[in-house]
Amino acid sequence: MTTGEGSGDIPDALAGAPGTASPGTAAPGAAVPGAAAPVVRVRLRPPAHALSERAVGWWRARSALATALITGVLAVLGWFVGPARPWLLAAAALALVLGALEALTVPRWRYRVHRWEVTDEAVHVRTGAFWQEWRIAPMSRIQTVDTRQGPLERRFRLATVVVTTASSKGALTLEGLDHEHAADLARRLTAMTRATPGDAT
Repeated sequence: MTTGEGSGDIPDALAGAPGTASPGTAAPGAAVPGAAAPVVRVRLRPPAHALSERAVGWWRARSALATALITGVLAVLGWFVGPARPWLLAAAALALVLGALEALTVPRWRYRVHRWEVTDEAVHVRTGAFWQEWRIAPMSRIQTVDTRQGPLERRFRLATVVVTTASSKGALTLEGLDHEHAADLARRLTAMTRATPGDAT
């Protein structure tokens, strides 16, 4: 599910919290003929855990490499294509400035937003920078748990845990985790899903 920066509200029917009865009415949980069921709203709290702080440096390095590649291609084209040289060099300069601004601001903001938590019932993930996404995968819906680590991630001693589910939204990705913590988390999730009843379909 998706939401904005603030926490959202979810109805009591989804949260499992009991309703509140007023004096003279039936006890909580009892049906009242002809009356609508009370709806109590609770706060949807952020997941408990942050990523490794080294994720900020990893994201900045990725951004810097992408910026260098784009700027380099535009600069080379501008050097060899005389008629379009002013436009290509201007585009290269603009790409360099925008890339530098993105590397300085977005990774730190992403670090503040990205959070995760694993409970006995589900995996909770919040991701995004400007557009945030909240996702919850029940243990009974998890199909596979994998870890991956690219060359740049190894340099920062990070790893990514990929939780494949039966949802049409696709896998949940927990990136920016300490590599040892990611391995322990993958083992824990695998054990928990094996012990959870259900066919993950």
